[in-house]
Amino acid sequence: MRLGVAPIIALLPAFGFGCGSKPAAEPVASRAGPALVASAPSAEPPLASAATALTAERGKAPSEAERAEKARVKADVDHRAEVARWTPELHAAAKRLAEASYPSLSAALKVLLASAHRQPGNAERDKYRHPRETLGFFGVEPASHVLEYSPGGGWYTELLAPLLATRGKLFVTSDDPNGPPNEHSLSGYRVKLLLDTSPELYGKVEPLRFDPRSPSLPLDGTLDTVLVIRELHNLVNDGTLDAWLAAFKHALKPHGVLGIVDHRAAVSADVTRTSKLGYVPEAWAIEKVEAAGFTLSAKSEVNANPKDTKDYPDGVWTLPPTYRLGDQDRAKYAAIGESDRFTLRFVNDTRPVPKP
Repeated sequence: MRLGVAPIIALLPAFGFGCGSKPAAEPVASRAGPALVASAPSAEPPLASAATALTAERGKAPSEAERAEKARVKADVDHRAEVARWTPELHAAAKRLAEASYPSLSAALKVLLASAHRQPGNAERDKYRHPRETLGFFGVEPASHVLEYSPGGGWYTELLAPLLATRGKLFVTSDDPNGPPNEHSLSGYRVKLLLDTSPELYGKVEPLRFDPRSPSLPLDGTLDTVLVIRELHNLVNDGTLDAWLAAFKHALKPHGVLGIVDHRAAVSADVTRTSKLGYVPEAWAIEKVEAAGFTLSAKSEVNANPKDTKDYPDGVWTLPPTYRLGDQDRAKYAAIGESDRFTLRFVNDTRPVPKP
């Protein structure tokens, strides 16, 4: 999950593999597979410290390029820690996961959710993100052709890649990792690091490069499902939502599914303000997507959280797993958990898109 310029400043704990999207070292959840020990969180990289000191000396906030460079340095540090975690035994286990032919989504996730290939801390997010129920709601199956928009640290990618490797196909969008030092190239760089972690697991994943100023996809009516998970607010903030909805519609089969999960704003909220805090009004999202030629087929409350008051100093990133405020009121935000989210399933309507 690409998290926007503001979250880059915080250098999300979820940076690791890292998405959606993946993360600074978190405790490894108990699960089947080889016993693994998570490396201790690393100190701030020297280059990042130097950048911080330089901008402090200037007496002004760091530029987007400086923030992106600092985040890239941290991504490298976290990637080296993740690569070191991958023993020969874990590589072999990942190869078996990707070569298996799963009879159903349920059968696959029974194995994948408990597997040691998952990045440290990712299993702890299951209770908030409900991958089994969410992917099932969107109709994803082992033979599906799926596009994951902006996988970020790869929280869903590490499940989708082996699920679809044998009978299906996984595409992921990827900004140019070698582009100008900004949020977009950083997002692409993180995707590259993720896929480089395990050729056995991610070798069949196809990254799709795009121009962030004029997004399009080289797919024509071939996808069963497009997943946009905790990314809709970024499309709003980038001003590219309409272009991406058109691209998704073109890439999906007739009646293919567009699955959207995002942080839910208050009913009467102004999206131009709340999107900067990570939240989108559900009714606004439905109206916007349907205007692009999709039909809402179902809603789910599987990712809802009534404890989320949506009024935090640093928006959704105040909550776990980011904890933007550090130790300030950490127990309070931990008790709330991750954000309140809407989960919407749209189908690609075959009728002509109405003109605005």
